Amino acid sequence: MKFAVLDLETTGHSVSDDILQVGLAVLNDNLEIVETYSSFVRPTIEIPAFITQLTGIDAAMVTDAPELDEVLLQLIPHLEDAVLVAHNVNFDAGFLNQALDRCGYHPFIGRRLDTIELLRILYPSITTYQLGAVTELFGIAHDQHHRADSDAIATAELFAQSVQKLRQLPLLTLQRLSFLIDNGSDLSWFMAETLKYAELHTSIDMNAYQYFNQFALKAGEWTDEQPARADQEEDPLKDVSFEQYLDGIRQRFMEKYPNYEEREAQTTMFREVYDSLCNDRHLLIEAGTGTGKSLGYLIPALYYGIQQESKIVVSTHTINLQEQLRQRDVPLLREILPFDFRASIFKGRGNYLCLRKFESKINAKDLVAPIDDAITASQMVVWLSETETGDQEELNFGNKGADFWSTVASDADSCLNRQCPWFKRCYYHRAKHESNIADVCITNHSMLFTDVQADHRLLPSYSHLIIDEAHHVEEVAGKHLGMQLNYFSLTHQTTRLFKDVRSGLLPALRLRLQQEDDERVQAWTETIDTVIPVFQDVKEHWDKLFELLYAFVGESGEAGNDNGQAVCRLRSDTPPKGWDDVLTIENNVHTELSRVVKTVDKMASDIKDRLDDQSIQGLITDLNGVVRDLTRVKDDLRTFLKMEQNSEVYWIEASTTYRYRSVHLYAVPVDVSKQLQQYFFDVKDSIILTSATLSVHKSFQYAEEQLGLEGFEENNRLKTVQLPSPFNYREQALVIIPRNFPTLKGSAGDPQFISMLVSSLADSAVETKGRMLVLFTSYRMLKQVYEPLKEALAGSGIQVLGQGIDSGNRTKLTRRFTQQPETVLLGTSSFWEGVDIPGEALTCLAIVRLPFQPPNHPLVEAKSELLQKQKQNPFMKLSIPQAVIRFKQGFGRLVRTAKDKGIVIIYDTRVIDTYYGKHFLYSLPGPKIETMHIDQMVPRMREWLQTEEEEIG
Repeated sequence: MKFAVLDLETTGHSVSDDILQVGLAVLNDNLEIVETYSSFVRPTIEIPAFITQLTGIDAAMVTDAPELDEVLLQLIPHLEDAVLVAHNVNFDAGFLNQALDRCGYHPFIGRRLDTIELLRILYPSITTYQLGAVTELFGIAHDQHHRADSDAIATAELFAQSVQKLRQLPLLTLQRLSFLIDNGSDLSWFMAETLKYAELHTSIDMNAYQYFNQFALKAGEWTDEQPARADQEEDPLKDVSFEQYLDGIRQRFMEKYPNYEEREAQTTMFREVYDSLCNDRHLLIEAGTGTGKSLGYLIPALYYGIQQESKIVVSTHTINLQEQLRQRDVPLLREILPFDFRASIFKGRGNYLCLRKFESKINAKDLVAPIDDAITASQMVVWLSETETGDQEELNFGNKGADFWSTVASDADSCLNRQCPWFKRCYYHRAKHESNIADVCITNHSMLFTDVQADHRLLPSYSHLIIDEAHHVEEVAGKHLGMQLNYFSLTHQTTRLFKDVRSGLLPALRLRLQQEDDERVQAWTETIDTVIPVFQDVKEHWDKLFELLYAFVGESGEAGNDNGQAVCRLRSDTPPKGWDDVLTIENNVHTELSRVVKTVDKMASDIKDRLDDQSIQGLITDLNGVVRDLTRVKDDLRTFLKMEQNSEVYWIEASTTYRYRSVHLYAVPVDVSKQLQQYFFDVKDSIILTSATLSVHKSFQYAEEQLGLEGFEENNRLKTVQLPSPFNYREQALVIIPRNFPTLKGSAGDPQFISMLVSSLADSAVETKGRMLVLFTSYRMLKQVYEPLKEALAGSGIQVLGQGIDSGNRTKLTRRFTQQPETVLLGTSSFWEGVDIPGEALTCLAIVRLPFQPPNHPLVEAKSELLQKQKQNPFMKLSIPQAVIRFKQGFGRLVRTAKDKGIVIIYDTRVIDTYYGKHFLYSLPGPKIETMHIDQMVPRMREWLQTEEEEIG
């Protein structure tokens, strides 16, 4: 077998485009490159500027190149009897066949393999499939990206590594892959061929995996026994004071890292955290970028926890930070601390794979989207031989991956606990057990509140809690202590029950029952045949209901947030016109669902009692889980539509793109401070809350009010600390405010504002050679700026990337931004925080408008009404503090290390023209602030950046 690895550079993606360069590498069956071929091709059309910018190929390089006909004549012999391989093979094969046809040759009709498809299956945890990024990850030399000769050789080496990995997988895993990808495609042929090869040549270490129920697993069994700590002759902290402990750590850091410098703010944080834990006191501690917050709380907390034998729970808002603690901070502390400790990561149950559900789905080949689901299932089969956690965060899913995951994720309703054959290998129960025996359990804010709702049955019991990214706690509390429903709350569950005659729990159960010899089989089968149409009727009523709800948003909804969602607030005293129709349809849903659920419940318990077959018991358990979910949805919908809680605000959100399918229903407490006090601050010994942004105008009053901490300071139950930033912002950051910039009323951009903004951004971007992040508060305005800015920068070779336009994935956009230096990145909400772009990749940050929340958003509106009742000013008590905290987060994107230097442009002149503007500027950590005429900006930027270069030089 030989493989011809092809790469083409073209003038574009359409039928009328030309091939510019051909690159080919031929591999033999041993995956060695035995031939190569490359050539430029003389195009018949002009090379677009962006193609030259991307590939480096210009007109001069192809002037004397052979024509397409001549190149194909040399290329065709290499393709004979070969399997065609490419990175996105359909693109290259399509262009190749188009060229062959144009020149009068027969099309290539041989087999094709796609390296992207292979990567997805074989490396399920890598976060990108972009060729340049993957070759770097695999250590493959690849000097000239987007050049066909270099790309073809890089792809060939990538293909060779992938096939080697495929051939070395456990035979059980290969058999599963061959079973799943059995659709007559070239990939399924290749899987079958590889399986034959492996059966003849495999020399795999059988002890490297656990084999169970036809799966090869990396993680083995776990036990309830508490493992002994690593041997320690005596208590390592005996007679060691906290200050001696810190001295010892300093010493170890200096030995391990010769350039280690002690950070004063971090040392203060060590002492403040320890002091609060010792004195059963809560602590609000603001620590800016560069303080080293994670170690700032982990080092004292672990000393206290080990010495007092008291569990410490750490909670983060983002999975990113949770993963950073797992991958970076905990391993570092294992090397530095003078004692052994146990750390665990514990997430919400839906993050873990249920092996029983997965096995059942695979065995039944229950694939709703046959091609996508087969790839996703294959990814997961390979992943099982590599994962120790079963945590979905490790997987990089394709389009339908999230839907597939929802059917195999662990959940309480369908858990068999110790009766499950997979129990001793269950990822969720392992994680729960590890959190129980750990010294420090790292979880997230969502889990804190899920635990509250589950009567504290999920997290291990604790009395000391550290909350990182604490400025998000109030918002997460609202979401979890309230209620959310959406269109898919019911439809995903009904699809799980019945998709078509082959897929779904009910058809699977029907099929399985027919193999049983029981007098009740016919009655059960008839029940299944009766309930399926009822579920379909319920789904139709549900669709009608959500169409009506969408109409309310369409008629009265305004853009209530920055992602273009329309929002409509509901009030129980004045329901919208036509609300009776909604209640009528809801009554139909409620009645029919109650009746059909009762029927399924009765049948399921009957089958469970009479048949003890393991696979049937598994199906019944899953069926019961879905039925419980549907009951919850039915009850939640009724509660929402009644709107009986005066302390909650009710609203509908939807987008015009997906119409009624995008409808979300929210019921959220207006004020969660009392609940936070009740569940946390009144009952826990010590809670440390930290973030880079907790104070407003050097005061913690806003945070205390939102979190339910008012009065705690007076009673000596709370201390507030603001740590100075370790960075020299006066030298590292210049803030420019163009004082003659037009003011903007409302959120939509008027033509003059947009035109001046585009012009100024383009001039600034040229000066900084791209490397610019522009933060918007409105997605609508981002879209208005995107095309004109792209046009304005086209001649400068500077790219523009737009969130929601080039990609909705923040991580992918950030990676593209850092890989292509001459780029301007336009971002909305999620880019204001949590984005880390250190070094020269980011030189200029532009803030278009102050990040006030839309005053017409139902939650903001309801909070404002509550403050007005209390005779307080909502703008000063709510809008300003929220916006200042967001503004500080946005500003924090620029300077990430002590060496970073750059410019922030604030286009919103309210910071200098209004009485409240000082709250924003005063909240910044001491940068140089200058106001100037818009014409003076670029010369001042040039001067500032030249000073930097001179200092470096």
